[in-house]
Amino acid sequence: MSVVGKPCASLCALAILFVCCISWKHSIVGVRDALLLAGRTFLLLCSITFASYLYPRMKALLFPPPCQEETEGPEDAEARLKQDIARRVQQAKLNNKASHYQENVQKPKQEARLRKKEENFYAMTGETWRLTEGRQLGEGELGDQEDIEEQDELTAQQRAIRRRKLPAMAYQGPDKKDPPLAKRVIVLPDEPPVDAEGVVNVALRCLSGRTLKRRFLKSHPSTVLVDWMFKSGYHPAVYAICEPYPRRPLQTEEHLTLEDVGIVRNTVLNVEEKDPSTT
Repeated sequence: MSVVGKPCASLCALAILFVCCISWKHSIVGVRDALLLAGRTFLLLCSITFASYLYPRMKALLFPPPCQEETEGPEDAEARLKQDIARRVQQAKLNNKASHYQENVQKPKQEARLRKKEENFYAMTGETWRLTEGRQLGEGELGDQEDIEEQDELTAQQRAIRRRKLPAMAYQGPDKKDPPLAKRVIVLPDEPPVDAEGVVNVALRCLSGRTLKRRFLKSHPSTVLVDWMFKSGYHPAVYAICEPYPRRPLQTEEHLTLEDVGIVRNTVLNVEEKDPSTT
């Protein structure tokens, strides 16, 4: 039995004895009186039990025990010192690693990124000369007497060129370019009447999905189809006229007529991109 249970049992026994003595003194007789006695006894026991339960807790709450300071022995102090030293060494290693990463990795990246932005800015504003190191004023000028005498024999422009160290292409005159070739004007022949002799209807299916239609004579040169394609927006250097079946490029040359290349009746042709491997 616990320390708290012993006084509790003693109090219960005393309470029961006290109630029995009172009942015997007054000669209580009857069922009703017996029930009242039992109820009072039960209430008394509950009160005593609650008081015995609440007493030590209230005592600990109102009168807390004094705190005892932990005494640290020499072994604990030595262990704490070693732990502190290990922590400082670890922190120093981490600091060195962080500074090394900052100096050798992050800083070069930031400088390269800044240099790239500066180059892009000066390239956009047309001031790329700001990126050069430049030279001091008067650097490279001729100072010897022999050079001065040699300069006297040169023209003013040549002396200025030598002083400034300009490249040869900077002072040479503009290159003489070949005259531009005359533009070839494409003129398609007029469409012949529907009932004319030797008329064929040609349909040109473009890559955009539209279909162009036109009338030609069988005697027209085959290159007229290329000119027609060019005027429709398809350059002959990139696109070609192909027969639908079998699928092959149409032979178009100046000395061949439409009849020579096989266009003797109404025909449908396709505009396709040239294969770069075959050009």
